[in-house]
Amino acid sequence: MGGKTVMNETITCDGCGVVIQTTNPDALGYAPAAALEKETIVCKRCFRLKHYNEVQDVELTDDDFLKILNTIGDTDSLIVKIVDIFDFNGSWLPGLHRFAGKNPVLLIGNKSDLLPKSVKKERVIHWMRHEASQLGLKPVDVMLTSASEGKAIREAADAIEHYRNGKDVYVVGCTNVGKSTFINRIIQEITGEGDIITTSHFPGTTLDMIEIPLSDGHVLVDTPGIINHHQMAHFVDKENLKFLLPKKEIKPKVFQLNEEQTLFFGGLARFDYISGGRRSFICHVSNEIEIHRTKLEKADALYENHAGELLKPAGHSGAALELVRQEWTIKEAKTDIVFSGLGWITVNEPGAKVAAYVPKGAAVTLRKSLI
Repeated sequence: MGGKTVMNETITCDGCGVVIQTTNPDALGYAPAAALEKETIVCKRCFRLKHYNEVQDVELTDDDFLKILNTIGDTDSLIVKIVDIFDFNGSWLPGLHRFAGKNPVLLIGNKSDLLPKSVKKERVIHWMRHEASQLGLKPVDVMLTSASEGKAIREAADAIEHYRNGKDVYVVGCTNVGKSTFINRIIQEITGEGDIITTSHFPGTTLDMIEIPLSDGHVLVDTPGIINHHQMAHFVDKENLKFLLPKKEIKPKVFQLNEEQTLFFGGLARFDYISGGRRSFICHVSNEIEIHRTKLEKADALYENHAGELLKPAGHSGAALELVRQEWTIKEAKTDIVFSGLGWITVNEPGAKVAAYVPKGAAVTLRKSLI
């Protein structure tokens, strides 16, 4: 990511210290070429923060993420971990509990507006606590928010204030979990109309952590979004993300399947019902994703001939993806088969023999039913 150099001099952002580049608007340190003529040079991210109180997400490599995690473990602070409740497993940051040191972690499930309204909030929080503990994390508290709708943001701000105990706060999360929207809402909540942020200078590092001043001299640190490579979002073109990432409440779709029937989720994933008598499967995916039913014997040919057309979205430029198969016999009642970043299928009764297919590198797992 070559920085802009004038007479061998690297220009850095006066806001966060990142090296300025003028070629890639989505990458760290971008500023339009015209900005280099100004006396104070700031990157696009600092510009948005300064003038609009708006934090924009940038993406990190694995190495950058490890560097950040190592530094957080050495601090005495509160860590706020944001996950996407619709893609809990896909947006989980593996290893965070090892890097947190002795720092408390507040776990926040964002995008609660996507869950069907019939779902009880307490049940989801209880479920999140159980899943977190299975994944090695014992958070000090678990909360649900909807940053896009501004729901439970005041409660989240109060919880952060309570658990930080007069210390700095680090907010971490994967790309696409709504972390920036969450921080922007928290900023509005803390500053009200006062806009203390617009006038301050944002110290940061070349990893582009942005420090947002709190009233007691401590800071809330926004860390860049981490890329989880097994998330489905990385297998599609940018314009197809709208199919994948739901914007409104999910409408569960129920399919009564006979043995040896198959469901395709666009061209991104496949589910085979192999045996166990006629039964129903409840699909929770974005309302934009078309689910196509066919016979198991015809499924391979259908995918080969129609990926990217009838079965869309598929991979980059509409290409068929290399799908990898996993098979299970469902042993427990109320089990979810989770397609990381796409959604899940709930199987209510044990005994079904099923197979799931996802792109090579993506994750598919079983868990105790969320809904």
